[in-house]
Formats: sequence, structure tokens, C-alpha cells
Amino acid sequence: MNNVPGANRYEARVDGAARVAGVAEYIRTAKVVAFVHTEVAPEYAGRGVGSALVRSALDETRASGLLVLVTCPFFAGWIARHPAGTRVGAPARFDRLRLKLHTWADVT
Repeated sequence: MNNVPGANRYEARVDGAARVAGVAEYIRTAKVVAFVHTEVAPEYAGRGVGSALVRSALDETRASGLLVLVTCPFFAGWIARHPAGTRVGAPARFDRLRLKLHTWADVT
């Protein structure tokens, strides 16, 4: 996995291929990384590319000390299925209707 800050996303390549197999897009502020979209190329579906993106992104975010905000359904589902492996302080279940909304000043 490779974090590409200029593109605001993590990229996955399989076996050193030039073609990107999957991406996890994010919005990053000084305090928060919001994971907003994950997509895996159809030919790599079911091969663990999305899971590897989530694991890598969460590990790097945790190591940086930033908070995690998950709006991407793939990230939310992965965390719900692997709550013990995430250690991001997020609940195992996400309810979008109960998300507390913050102003931009709260997260910058």
C-alpha cells in the first residue's frame, strides 16, 4: 500500500503492477483523517485488496495520532467485522444518522 498525499488516497498495486488495483480516498486535516471512498478494480475483487487498504490506512492513521472519521461504507463494514483488529477507538457498529457533525473550525 502506498499513501499518495497529493491525491488524498492510498493506492494498492498487486505484485508490483503499474496499474492501481484499488484506492482508499480520504480528507485529512490537522487532527482528523476522514475515509470517504474505497474502490477496487473488478479484476481484483475478492482478493483482499480492499481489506489491505483499510488495514494499512488505519495503521498509519493510528501511528500518526490522528482521529479517524469513517463515512465510507466499505471502511465501516470492515471495522464492524474486525473490531478487535482496528484499535482506532471506533465503535463496532456505525449509525450514520447519529454522527455528530462538526464545523470546519472544530476539525482544523
